[in-house]
Amino acid sequence: VFYDYVTQEQLSGFDKYKYSAVDSNPLSIYVMHPFWNTVVKVLPTWLAPNLITFTGFMFLVFTFSLLSFYDFDFYASGKGYTHVPSWVWIAAGLFNFLAYTLDGVDGKQARRTNSSTPLGELFDHGLDSWACVFFVAAVYSVFGRGETGVSVEALYYLLWVVLFSFILSHWEKYNTGILFLPWGYDLSQVTISVVYIVTAVVGVETWYKPVIWNIQYRDFFTVMIIACLFVVTLPMSLFNVFKAYRNNTLKHSSVYEALLPVFSPAVLFVLSTLWISLSPTNIVQKQPRVFYLMVGTAFSNVTCKLIVCQMSNTRCKPLSLLLLPMTAVVMLVISGTVQHSETVILYIWTSVVLLVHIHYGVSVVRQLSGHFKICAFSLKKPNSD
Repeated sequence: VFYDYVTQEQLSGFDKYKYSAVDSNPLSIYVMHPFWNTVVKVLPTWLAPNLITFTGFMFLVFTFSLLSFYDFDFYASGKGYTHVPSWVWIAAGLFNFLAYTLDGVDGKQARRTNSSTPLGELFDHGLDSWACVFFVAAVYSVFGRGETGVSVEALYYLLWVVLFSFILSHWEKYNTGILFLPWGYDLSQVTISVVYIVTAVVGVETWYKPVIWNIQYRDFFTVMIIACLFVVTLPMSLFNVFKAYRNNTLKHSSVYEALLPVFSPAVLFVLSTLWISLSPTNIVQKQPRVFYLMVGTAFSNVTCKLIVCQMSNTRCKPLSLLLLPMTAVVMLVISGTVQHSETVILYIWTSVVLLVHIHYGVSVVRQLSGHFKICAFSLKKPNSD
């Protein structure tokens, strides 16, 4: 049974929607777009853009799963531990670059086959919001949580830096009507792919040595992630919103309405941070990968609902319903009454979040496919031969 998550008002908004984006990143403009323009010509014209999008996303999921098998607890890259095989790093580098390439090609394939729809953009950006946790957790295995790595608590906050960087762009579009593509994404994806391949060639021991003086490679990557948010993404987002306000093109007149999209992510951040800070069994030390997956999936669910409102030009709800049961779960855990079952509770709640999010995604795709009378993963019309 699939539920109609998109309201009639939102469906009417989707009918009027026009894609508007600005990409000013030199790496994207002068290097990646010419490359993607070449790649898309090789693809068969019967290949549906959404299938390209989904395939790219599954490359990231497969990389995450592969590294989960060889490095579930993020210790494998530490001194004295059995390291991840070189072939896994090669596969991770290729899969990450393929995912990045397919993410850049899907829109071009849509225009090439005259099959661009709001569903395609929603599907693309919705999966992108979920992909954040998969590539962040996967690249963490390069450095791990050893002496020359990053603690699981530090990685948790770095994950949130990436998540907030992502949602800033969509908060910006919610208020301006224009998606300003962030510079950090292209640079990070190319860098991650290169790091995987370098790790395969020279081994994780290379990352043990300081870059210069006592500055470790992990410090370099940490600074790069934080700088992308606070030096590039956040200032540019605030500038673009202020510019729209100055030009009287801001879509929301009050500060409260303009900030509605950040309420749910902020509540999710508070809840998950309370959990790891007051956990009776220090759950993030015991189950970091599962905890990251839970947070990243819940974030994607919240973000997808924002993207639906943003694209349909409807009001964003102040609080996602998913956060209500999560509040109960967190309060139950930090109360200490289920101390011996905290890991079980985390696994159950993660499973619930995954099922809820997948159900939401499938329901929205089915609903919009029916509304636009298209097939999500085929260029054929429904019921056609």
